[in-house]
Amino acid sequence: MNKTKIGIIGGSGLYNIEGITKVKKITLTTPFGKPSDKYITGKLAGSDVVFLPRHGVGHRINPSQINYRANIYGMKKLGVTHIISVSACGSLKEDLAPMDFVLPDQFLDRTNQGRKQTFFEEGIVAHIGFAQPTCGCLMKKVYAAGQKTGARMHFGGTYVNMEGPQFSTLAESKLYRSWGMDIIGMTNMSEARLAREAEICYVTIAAVTDYDCWHQSHETVTVEMIIANLNKNVANAKQIIKETIPLIEKDKICSCHEALKYAIITDRKIIPVETKKKLKIIIGKYIK
Repeated sequence: MNKTKIGIIGGSGLYNIEGITKVKKITLTTPFGKPSDKYITGKLAGSDVVFLPRHGVGHRINPSQINYRANIYGMKKLGVTHIISVSACGSLKEDLAPMDFVLPDQFLDRTNQGRKQTFFEEGIVAHIGFAQPTCGCLMKKVYAAGQKTGARMHFGGTYVNMEGPQFSTLAESKLYRSWGMDIIGMTNMSEARLAREAEICYVTIAAVTDYDCWHQSHETVTVEMIIANLNKNVANAKQIIKETIPLIEKDKICSCHEALKYAIITDRKIIPVETKKKLKIIIGKYIK
């Protein structure tokens, strides 16, 4: 594995990270189109980091239009080995209160617009294992870091990935609660899938901003409500990230870094040359 490099994907309200030194802004092109914005590279807490605002600076890209493939491909191209993703989410349980943080270890996909969620097409097929969609090792590091900051953290839970950009209907919110789901958001499952295909460790820090619309105090969820709570928690999220980075073992191999080892099913002899070139940074150690 190459030298450890930490990728940070900022969600709503998190468009920059203070304290990054040796800053460079990098504009990348990828075979899958344009990423959400420029990547910011530098040093943070003694490690190499790459930061990307998921929705673009100023929040101009809605969840259904984010180019998830380009975002994760760009991270891989820049040598990222671990991704810490920060996202706003709604709570589906009373004990997951606004201002809490949840580290989900499962996802349920309820999107319906056919988001591009795989790098493997155009003559190559890979079936990665995805029973555990987030990196357990990285989750433990983030949880420990969160405990140090005094943040109210919850380890594990299921994140419902809805379409958006509209918020839930009351019927949907009640349905997800009846299924035992924990939190709801609009972005993270696509990232988790693509990060696994790219053999990058991935974890979500989900910042609870509201109780969705099922709760009697939240019959109407508003942007003002979400942003007010999110802004209070952004500083905490940044501190959790800074505390996590030194805990990540340098150059240690994780099973996430070998996710493709037995996943590519296509006969190597018939994979198109152009596809091999396109995916070289992802499949290069397995297919020449």
